[in-house]
Amino acid sequence: MKTLIEIHALQNFALSNLNRDDTGAPKDALFGGPRRARVSSQCLKRAVREYFKEQNKDWVANRTKRIVDALKEQLAPKLKNQKGLTEEKLEKAIEVAVSSLGSNKKVKVDKDRKTDVLLFLSPREVDSLGRVIAESYADLLKAKPSDDTVQNLNDAIDGDNKSRLSVDVALFGRMLAVMPEKNQYAACQVAHAISTHSVEREFDFYTAVDDLKPEDTAGADMMGTVEFNSACFYRYAVVDWEKLVANLQGDRELAAKGLRAFLEGFVVAEPTGKQNTFAAHNPPEFVAVSVRRNTAPRNLANAFETAVRVRKDESLTRRSAEELSKKARTLQSVFGGEEKTFVLNLTEAKLDGYGSPMTSLKNLLDNSLKAVAVKE
Repeated sequence: MKTLIEIHALQNFALSNLNRDDTGAPKDALFGGPRRARVSSQCLKRAVREYFKEQNKDWVANRTKRIVDALKEQLAPKLKNQKGLTEEKLEKAIEVAVSSLGSNKKVKVDKDRKTDVLLFLSPREVDSLGRVIAESYADLLKAKPSDDTVQNLNDAIDGDNKSRLSVDVALFGRMLAVMPEKNQYAACQVAHAISTHSVEREFDFYTAVDDLKPEDTAGADMMGTVEFNSACFYRYAVVDWEKLVANLQGDRELAAKGLRAFLEGFVVAEPTGKQNTFAAHNPPEFVAVSVRRNTAPRNLANAFETAVRVRKDESLTRRSAEELSKKARTLQSVFGGEEKTFVLNLTEAKLDGYGSPMTSLKNLLDNSLKAVAVKE
């Protein structure tokens, strides 16, 4: 029986440019006719991954072309007393090891010791690579390393039957084009956030003055524009509990901790785009977590297919929450399925029985995990 954990959030950001396109403008999209503000799913997932680093650095994999330098930093102190092993030889052994990775094609290392592809590896996978190199550096310095060493190097990276994946890879998945057998299907899907209403871009014209310019010299020394908007975003994600447990090799305790951290991070983590300029630190004022079984996922974005419009002195977030709860109740009555929903509602929206009211984020997370029937 599949268990899905869905999280819906309404977050009203003040003036901001959280996620920029190639021209520096806030990302947007057409939905239901009008143009909506948008924050990409990649941006939101990165914010959660950065939050994970604060919880446990081993939960987060690194996407990098600089794996040679990372391995050298790890191995140099451990192998410094090995007879005949100089820094240059160690560096050569590591480069040969990294160049031995890959089944679809081999990874290439350039003159700056950077790989030709981004490798997405967990800390435990990097540690495993380091151990193989430390044990086999003599073989790696030969004209051609043995097949066993090459196999051990590739086996150090997790596949479907090992247990070295980090929590973020288990949740969000990964694709390694050079090693497709090491790809990981995600246990979590994250939607692009869109505004519940239509938006128009605005421009901030700014100038800067040279502080050391003579007082009798008029005019600005730099000028430009920054685009921004303000929007109430609908945000959605869903986690397949059984898939998360399977990706973490049956470690239900780690899966529970990872799920809680994801749900909490989804609520509190923010994109960092232009925050020094706008300081748009506005927490969600409506969060609903649904634990559902025997049913398909339900993104509630269609609650806002008709863009929300408010009258004078009416709260945009409150109206959005009422539309969201209305859509959720309608879909539940039609499609059914076992469901427990917990709601953190700071908007005073009338929800007409949608979900069980929670008094704090901790209360919301505690009850959500209890409904999943996991023990942390």
